[in-house]
Amino acid sequence: MNTYKNILSSLKVEPLKDGTAAGIYFVGIGGIGMSALARYFNSIGVMVSGYDKTPTPLTEQLMAEGINIHFEDSIELIDKAVQLVVYTPAVSTNHKELNFYQQNNYKVVKRSDVLQAITDSSFNICVAGTHGKTTISIMVAHILTHSEYGCKAFLGGIAVNYNTNFLGSDKNTCVVEADEYDRSFLKLNPDVAIISSMDPDHLDIYGTAENMEQAFIDFSARVKPGGLLLSKFGLKREKDLKGDHQLTYHLQNEIADVHASNIKINNGSYHFDVVIKEDIIKEVVLNMGGQHNIENVLAAIAVAHHLQIDNTKIINAVAAFRGVRRRFDYIIKTDKLIYIDDYAHHPEELRALITGAKKLFSNKKCV
Repeated sequence: MNTYKNILSSLKVEPLKDGTAAGIYFVGIGGIGMSALARYFNSIGVMVSGYDKTPTPLTEQLMAEGINIHFEDSIELIDKAVQLVVYTPAVSTNHKELNFYQQNNYKVVKRSDVLQAITDSSFNICVAGTHGKTTISIMVAHILTHSEYGCKAFLGGIAVNYNTNFLGSDKNTCVVEADEYDRSFLKLNPDVAIISSMDPDHLDIYGTAENMEQAFIDFSARVKPGGLLLSKFGLKREKDLKGDHQLTYHLQNEIADVHASNIKINNGSYHFDVVIKEDIIKEVVLNMGGQHNIENVLAAIAVAHHLQIDNTKIINAVAAFRGVRRRFDYIIKTDKLIYIDDYAHHPEELRALITGAKKLFSNKKCV
């Protein structure tokens, strides 16, 4: 993991004359990916501040952690003594603060550039896919943390176990949610890469489904020599995926290198065995709903197995996993009523959510 000085050097930020490190300003700090970066820099003692459009529970948490945030696009409110300004492509080109920094020769970079600089020298586990990547990346980070293997994690959702989207550690291992939007994931250098899906999405960026699929193939080619590519079995154009060492995973298709067997439902939890080529991890219990989440945890377990984490530690970590905020997230769970909050918006995500809920609670009416 690069030091702050090395990160600034990688981004070609000129050092201050007195050798000190000034702060970082985030335009759009309340975004899930931006806030993870802000938390990282805050955790290593860098002065962090930022702007967002509206207050949210997440910005309230950031402010409680000591980060200065305002909600008015005003040059009078910004910190002018910063070395680095980070923005997201979602920010309007008419944004006054962003334009001020750009027009006054501040170093202004995209979030993806900063993430690349942070992870340039670390062992990287990068999780990509048009759906599933948030849950899988949080599952991987949780297993590595719970098992005491250790990792830093930059996540695209809030891990319920830790109530955050950033995990810190002294370990030089990073779990990164690899975002395909704006081709951001093509700046990452994975030692382990996961591709969960390549269904058409972000066609405003890519133009065609074929262009988007090619971006995922290009992402697979960025796996370091000797690294692992783990992809869902049956992906379109899977034969075009690159990687010295490849494994596939699937819920129950036995042709896949990694799959589940003996799946049972007991009191709202899934019980199953995990087959990883010639190895079997028996009696895994997942307390997160939705059969698609069995498939998601298979990918996370396969990564932990690849890292030679003990099977018992993997089983214990999965059993302790409490889920992801807004991913099959139980808001109410009583005998009479179950209310599930889920971010699903892509047709495949909605199909998996509804099917999973109906199977898990087959004795209840699903609306």
